[in-house]
Amino acid sequence: MNKQKRDIEETFRCYYKSLCLYAMHYLHDMDLVEDVVQDCFVEFWERMNAEKTVSSVKSYLYMMVRNRCLDTLKKDNQIDYNSLPSDLENIIQDEEAEERSLIEARLWTAIDSLPEKCREVFLLSKRDGLKYKEIGDKLNISAKTVENQVAKAMRIIKEGAIKIYYFFFG
Repeated sequence: MNKQKRDIEETFRCYYKSLCLYAMHYLHDMDLVEDVVQDCFVEFWERMNAEKTVSSVKSYLYMMVRNRCLDTLKKDNQIDYNSLPSDLENIIQDEEAEERSLIEARLWTAIDSLPEKCREVFLLSKRDGLKYKEIGDKLNISAKTVENQVAKAMRIIKEGAIKIYYFFFG
């Protein structure tokens, strides 16, 4: 495998998830988001194969995804200025939007690493907003078990955040 292909694959692994989360702020449709991000990587690959240089890969990819999302919304006449991220109004900078996406990607990575049942209970509670009793009824477990699973998930996520903090700042 040549170096350029390995570099592209590494870039894909490094940025794909956070770029998808970034695009979700615009498009709100995971299938469309994945198409947009994959198209951007194809275009990026073609640019690299043409030996064109990019000064900052991260910034370039985020700019590509943002522009492609906006083009998609314009093309489909679906721009709702009330639901778009505030970076379109220049309230936040691209770097801040990128950082938010990276933080969100880290959070989802932590959630994905939870044990299966714990993750399911946690998502039903925090993402879907169900009450412990509703989750218990849905999964045929007690509300107390739901409470324990949510607490366990929060503890695992918090411990992961502390490890990341100490890795960078400790």
